[in-house]
Amino acid sequence: MYIDLKRAATFGVAGNFTGHLEQAGEASDFTQVKTKEANAPKALFPTFIPLPQDFVGQTPKFLSVFPFDEYRIIFPKGEEKLQIEPELAITFDVQYQDGKVVSLKPEGFCASNDCSIRKQGAKKISEKKNWGASSKGVGSNLIKIDKFETGGILDRYRIASFLVRDGVPHVYGEDSAVKDYSYFYQKLIDWLIEKLNFQKNEGPAEEINTYLNEANLPRKILVSVGATRYTEYGEHNFLQDGDKSVVVIYPGDLYTFEEIFHRVSRDNLEEDDISVLIQEVVL
Repeated sequence: MYIDLKRAATFGVAGNFTGHLEQAGEASDFTQVKTKEANAPKALFPTFIPLPQDFVGQTPKFLSVFPFDEYRIIFPKGEEKLQIEPELAITFDVQYQDGKVVSLKPEGFCASNDCSIRKQGAKKISEKKNWGASSKGVGSNLIKIDKFETGGILDRYRIASFLVRDGVPHVYGEDSAVKDYSYFYQKLIDWLIEKLNFQKNEGPAEEINTYLNEANLPRKILVSVGATRYTEYGEHNFLQDGDKSVVVIYPGDLYTFEEIFHRVSRDNLEEDDISVLIQEVVL
């Protein structure tokens, strides 16, 4: 499978794993955000919007800078605290009617590092996500989704992440089942459609429907559906020059976490049924 990310709009989901926002020090950003359920995600945020050349409109210009790099993360100048955000990313085919999203068809999934700057004072989530080229990444092995419901392929998959420092791998995020996202399957699709159409420009959130229309209603979108909770190591260790970020989406019925860890140690993760993203941090 393949998606041309330079022509797709890309997004992330904030707060889809219980406890992640608290660990990331971002829970206070959402104190005024009201949700229908206590465990509901807090917001959908943009990471890249494919705007036309010479664009003039409401979409912030920095969102038109392509941020994805499969091999490296360029450390943002003047910043100190940069963390891996290990996630599952899903590609969708989008249908519109009168400028609104009417359907999302899941097509494929892969590993995602929705890398984030931990800094105070950012008004919007996107300001901590897209700081320019090579600020995030997704795995190139896009695995086809057979059906997006309980009993489908994603029931089998897990998310693991590691920081390799001086050649030594450290477990960065909790090894987590994909199906343990707070919102997933049809519930996630319904939530995404609502946010793509009606999310308002309030607090850390943005009015995404305007952005989609200004981008001429892109037919493909990619959504990183939420970062896992960190291990104690991941919560307290930020990225440094020369580190390697590793995010692995793997079928838990075929591989154990211990096997994945050893494969990271040996740099031997390439398999058709695994999506892996390995990025080196450079200044």
